[in-house]
Amino acid sequence: MIIHKVKVYPSKINLPKKNQLAWKIAEISSDNSKLNKKSVDMVINRIIDNASVAIASLNRKAVISSREMALKHLRKNGANLFGVNKKIKVDCEWAAWSNGTAVRELDFHDTFLAADYSHPGDNIPPLLAVAQQKKVNGISLIKGILTAYEVQVNLVKGICLHKHKIDHIAHLGPSVAAGIGTMLKLKTEIIYQAVQQALHTTISTRQSRKGEISSWKAFAPAHAGKLAIEAVDRAMRGEGAPSPIYEGEDSIIARILDGKKALYKIPLPKKNKEKKAILETYTKEYSAEYQAQALIDIAKKLNKKIDNLNEIKKIDIYTSHHTHYVIGTGANDPQKMDPNASRETLDHSIMYIFAVALEDADWHHVKSYTKKRANKKSTIKIWHSIKTHEDRKWTKKYHDPNPKNKSFGAKVIVTLKNGRKIIEQLDRADAHPYGSRPFQRANYIKKFLTLTGKIISKKESNRFLNTVQNLSKLKPGQLNKLNIEINRSKLVKNNKIGIF
Repeated sequence: MIIHKVKVYPSKINLPKKNQLAWKIAEISSDNSKLNKKSVDMVINRIIDNASVAIASLNRKAVISSREMALKHLRKNGANLFGVNKKIKVDCEWAAWSNGTAVRELDFHDTFLAADYSHPGDNIPPLLAVAQQKKVNGISLIKGILTAYEVQVNLVKGICLHKHKIDHIAHLGPSVAAGIGTMLKLKTEIIYQAVQQALHTTISTRQSRKGEISSWKAFAPAHAGKLAIEAVDRAMRGEGAPSPIYEGEDSIIARILDGKKALYKIPLPKKNKEKKAILETYTKEYSAEYQAQALIDIAKKLNKKIDNLNEIKKIDIYTSHHTHYVIGTGANDPQKMDPNASRETLDHSIMYIFAVALEDADWHHVKSYTKKRANKKSTIKIWHSIKTHEDRKWTKKYHDPNPKNKSFGAKVIVTLKNGRKIIEQLDRADAHPYGSRPFQRANYIKKFLTLTGKIISKKESNRFLNTVQNLSKLKPGQLNKLNIEINRSKLVKNNKIGIF
C-alpha cells in the first residue's frame, strides 16, 4: 500500500492532476491488477448477502416507493429490479435507485468501520445495474466491485466525515464512479473527472441518521449510487468536474471537512496490485447497526447468566467513542429511548437493542422492531436503565490499523438490586471475520434462505444461488440472471401518486 498525503493548496498553486487524490483513485481503477481468489469469492458472498436483505424488504414502504418510481422509467435494454419480472427493464440509474434502497432498507448488509462508517455493499446495486444495461460479463462486474470496495474502504480509513456531521455516502459516490470506471474499462482521465463529480454531488449532512430517523436512511446510498452513474455518463461525454475536488482552495476538505490546514493520509494499493480491501469488510448476522452486533451476542450470553431480569437495577455499557456517541446515550437523542420511535431510530439505539436481545436471547429483523415489542413494559424498564460510556481503551481498539485487532465490542456491567454485578465483554461479534464463528459461504446461503424462504419459490432460489456462484463464467448479456423474481401478486403497491 502507498500512503498518499492529501492537503489543501491555494488556487495560485496549480496542483498537477497526477498529484491529486482523485487521479490516484482513477489510476488504480484503470490499472490491470490480477484477481485475488479470496476476494472474488467474497464478491459472490456479498451479492448473495445483498439479495437476501433486498428480497426481504420488497414490501416495505421505502422500497415500494423506489420501485414504483423506477417503473416510470422503462427502457428496452435497461436494468432489472429486484422482485420484478426480468423482461421488464428500466434505466440503469433508476434500477440503482430502487435496488439500492431495497438493499439498505433493513440495515442488514455489510459494513466497514474505521475513521468513518460505511456499508460497502451499497456499491453493488449501481454497478450491477450499469453492468446489465451495458451488457458486460461476470468478470468485469467482479473487477468493478473489487475496485469500488478498495476505494471506499481506504477513503473510510483516511477521512472522517462524521466529525463534521457529513453523511458517509460522500465516500460512496467516488467509489461507485471508480468501480464503474473499472467495469467499463474507461480511461484514467474519464474516471478522474467522474470521481470528482460524484463526490461533489453526494455531500449531505448526518441529520439523516439523527433524531427521528426517517426512510431517507435507506434512500441516501441509493441516491449516491444514482448520482455517481450520472457523473460517469457526463464524464464519458467529455464533461469535466470541479477540480481539484479534494485539495482545492474551496474544496470539500477546505470548506466542509478539516479545513485549509488539514492533512489526511489515504492508503491505496500500488498500480496493478491485487485489490483485497473487500476481505477487511464484514456482514451482519443481525438486522441492526453494526456496532450493536457484538452487544447482541453479549446480551444473549447474559440472558443465561441472569436468573431473574426483574432484579436488574442498572446496566452500564463501556465502549468506543463512535458507539457511545452515535447509537448510545452520548448521542443525546431522546428518540432513542422512545417506545414509539421509528424502526430506523430503534435500529440506532443500542439501549433498545440490548434490552430486547437480553430479554429474548435472540434477534429478528421484523419481530424485534414491532410497536408491540417496543412497548413491552419489562423491556422499557430494562431499556431505560441502560447507560453507555466511552472508554478510551475501546476507542483505541476500534481504530487499530490491524484488521485482526480491530474491536467493535464493549464491556457490560449489569448491577442487580442486591448489589451483585455480572460482567460480560466481547471484542467483536461472533460472526466477524476474526470472531468465534466467522461467516462462510454456507452462512451467507443460510441467511439468504432464511430471509427469502417465504417470499420466493424454491426453484427460483436454487436458480439464483447456482447462477451467482458461477458469476465469473457469465457472458455479456447474462447478468440479468442475477435478478430474482417473485409472483407479481405478492408485490405491494403504493396508492399515492407522485410526479412521474
